[in-house]
Amino acid sequence: MSLHKAVTGCTDPADAGRTQDLGQAAVVRYEWCGVCVVGASGSYDMSSITPLSEALGEAAREHPKVVLDASRIAFADSSLLNLLILTQRAVDLRVAAPTQQLRRLLDITGVDALLKVRATVEEAATC
Repeated sequence: MSLHKAVTGCTDPADAGRTQDLGQAAVVRYEWCGVCVVGASGSYDMSSITPLSEALGEAAREHPKVVLDASRIAFADSSLLNLLILTQRAVDLRVAAPTQQLRRLLDITGVDALLKVRATVEEAATC
């Protein structure tokens, strides 16, 4: 899937991911409180990480702060952890509203100590 297809350019956070299937990885990009938000939904592993990687990379090149809305991530493995660490090195990355599975993965691996994890997109964007 190309970045063009993966990123819809939603401008209303309420619309982000509204029609996305939680099993299939999908990415949307929108602005919230003047901050670039990349919304991810579905499952992320080595075979599905590319659209999210491209979207975060593009956002990092264009903005000083990027929020990853992780509230719709159904599954994540080390591919996502690696992407988050690399993105954090390039930009002020905030991870907002991680799902229980992702929060547990971040906690078990200790990556939560490296990242700025916040409860909501609004909190991540304004802090």
